[in-house]
Amino acid sequence: MDWCMPLLILLLMGRHGLCQQEEVCSKSLINSCDDCIKSGPYCAWCQALNFTKAGEQDAVRCNTRANLISAGCQENEIISPANKLNIAKNDPLSASENGQVVQMRPQKIDLDLRPGLPVSFNVSFKAAEGHPVDLYYLMDLSYSMRDDLANVKVLGTDLFAALRKITKHARIGFGAFVDKTVLPYTNTNKEKLLKPCDENDQQCQAAFGYRHVLSLTPNKNDFEAEVKKQFISGNLDSPEGSLDAMMQAAVCEDKIGWNSNSTRLIVLTTDAGFHMAGDGKLAGILEPNDEQCHMENNLYVKSTEMDYPSVGQLATQLEKNRIQTIFAVTQNVESVYKELSKMIPKSEVGVLSSDSKNVVELIEGAYNALSSKVTITHDSLPENVRVVYRPICSHGEKSENQGVCDQVRVGDEVSVIFEITVTADLCMENKFFTISPRGIKDTLTVTINTTCKCQCDTAGPIGDPHPHCNMRGSISCGICRCNKGHVGQFCSCKIGDKDEHTLRASCQKDNGTKCEGRGDCVCGRCECHNTDSGSQYYGPYCECDDDHCEKYQNQQCGGNGECRCGKCECNPGFEGSTCQCKTSDEACRTVNNSVCNGRGSCKCNQCECRGGYQRPHCLECPGCTDPCQTKSGPFKKNCSEACKTISSKIVEKFTFTSKECKQKDSEGCWMTFKLVQLVGEDNYEAEIRKQRECPPPPNFIAIIRGSVAAVHLIGILLLMLIKLLRYMKDLKEFRKFENEKKKSKWAEVRHHSELFVQTEIAVTHFRLVSLDSDCVFVLVSC
Repeated sequence: MDWCMPLLILLLMGRHGLCQQEEVCSKSLINSCDDCIKSGPYCAWCQALNFTKAGEQDAVRCNTRANLISAGCQENEIISPANKLNIAKNDPLSASENGQVVQMRPQKIDLDLRPGLPVSFNVSFKAAEGHPVDLYYLMDLSYSMRDDLANVKVLGTDLFAALRKITKHARIGFGAFVDKTVLPYTNTNKEKLLKPCDENDQQCQAAFGYRHVLSLTPNKNDFEAEVKKQFISGNLDSPEGSLDAMMQAAVCEDKIGWNSNSTRLIVLTTDAGFHMAGDGKLAGILEPNDEQCHMENNLYVKSTEMDYPSVGQLATQLEKNRIQTIFAVTQNVESVYKELSKMIPKSEVGVLSSDSKNVVELIEGAYNALSSKVTITHDSLPENVRVVYRPICSHGEKSENQGVCDQVRVGDEVSVIFEITVTADLCMENKFFTISPRGIKDTLTVTINTTCKCQCDTAGPIGDPHPHCNMRGSISCGICRCNKGHVGQFCSCKIGDKDEHTLRASCQKDNGTKCEGRGDCVCGRCECHNTDSGSQYYGPYCECDDDHCEKYQNQQCGGNGECRCGKCECNPGFEGSTCQCKTSDEACRTVNNSVCNGRGSCKCNQCECRGGYQRPHCLECPGCTDPCQTKSGPFKKNCSEACKTISSKIVEKFTFTSKECKQKDSEGCWMTFKLVQLVGEDNYEAEIRKQRECPPPPNFIAIIRGSVAAVHLIGILLLMLIKLLRYMKDLKEFRKFENEKKKSKWAEVRHHSELFVQTEIAVTHFRLVSLDSDCVFVLVSC
């Protein structure tokens, strides 16, 4: 039976890789056999010496195998590398008592591919009965789960009994989580950190993020003993740190005790949602999760230093460590975890009863659902490599990223087959990738190399002069490789003192391709090849041919002309880029019998207007400058020159229907006129209204009178201002005098030893007399 697998693979290669696609060779710039096989998966090279005709370039040697044979090339002269497949390791599907099983074959394949040519092979998978199972029970110990914990403590016997139905090699472990022990997730009061539960709850353990309780063990008594030691804890908010716990359980392989050969399961039980990446910012935790193990004394020690992992990070680590997840959650968060399950491969969601009594039945059902669905996929692919999966089963899904077969039962005699197609688009060496079923350790390593060089049969020793090359060069895959100092298809051109680069440059138009890729440069001149139709390229650089003009109604030049160097030369009576139009200007004629109003040309009986004028007859130009501004102005000295394109007449009343224009003339008067465009682009007729709008002359007498009156008025105002200023100054001096008078004391003081004698006080009165605005003080004695 084993020898049938390679034969079946090779048959599928031929059927799917070579026969179902149309063989096309899209060649360009072919100068050698290597260039040919790189240009397309179905390109082949003819190495026969006399295959090319005189003047033909070597690129004609590159074509599909069928075209080369029809052109006269013998089958044994055709070089077309095929894909090669070697199954390096193909252990049979098996199971053994010690738990070592092989569920997928083959295990190693070496591919030698032609770039762009796909190869298909089959991978068989058979779910082995009695495969080892490691189950890690991860429980939410927040306060709302206190009833569930009581039931889980007596769960060991039933859980082990359910696992024994699946396999003899079952182990179980236990871990617990709550949330990060920082605000706002947990009360950070010292007493509350030690006892986050209600005061009436005596059995309450201190707050924690994630604790690994029991490593995987086959002993149910150890499981029950450790779980019974667990007590409920608590936190503040509803979402829990479940992603933190799952990440540590996935990456701490040694701490958990995962078996490298087992089916790995994490059962997460909770009644709340989950925190994820970014939520740590609420507590000032900015460092992203590094996806590394940070367990000390069975506690996650980086809980308060690192943010929660993202769903993508968790999914990557679960898949990398081949861990399948069962979310056993209460009904209130079922929809949340179903959305999460869509992003985590190989995961199932089950609904817990309010007290978790149904957890064993839930785990059993979820495991059966996971094991009945086989998903085969690959790790990171090398660049320019494509993989397509086609499952050969009754419930399969074809995809470029994975192959899925559903409803696969453990112990089925018939294995599931996946047809895998690999394509390498470019040349590469020693690239590899692995294919594996999700959640299972079996892998297939695919190594890829590509064939990008021709293995040609040489006519004689390599490098020896050959008569086909006039003894001036050697043969390589049927073409001449000339010795130094000689060039040409048969090395017949001796370049002598000339530089070979100079000779080649003389065959290049504008430093482009040699002879436009349509001829050979022989001694500095282009020798043009024949076209596919049998005619010949021509021109100094073979730039012309008569086979590639525009087509109309699937006919070159519409059948009404001849192709000359890529352009149509129309027969008499026809015009257009493809000679598709009869020569006529009937539709271009206007009411005045002009063609396109003199503002365009008639092509294909349709106006092609100039300068922004619009079809159909180039009558209007919405984007043109207003002629009222461009065709008028004060041109008194050069009026005849400036207005030579305008014919005008003076009228009493306008007869034109166009808009009125106004313009000042050289005398400052406003002229009113209308313009009508005649045939042509710069040809107008104007009607000018005879009556101009001129401003009245100035009134000099009124100006003089007004000026004199203004001078008098200004003089009077100035005098009044001067008088006011002097009055203000006098008033200020008077007020100053009044203040000084109040401060004066007129008294005589006598100094005697006797009593003071009252004396007559002479009071002096002052009188202010104003004489001609000068102040005179008069002393009056009373």
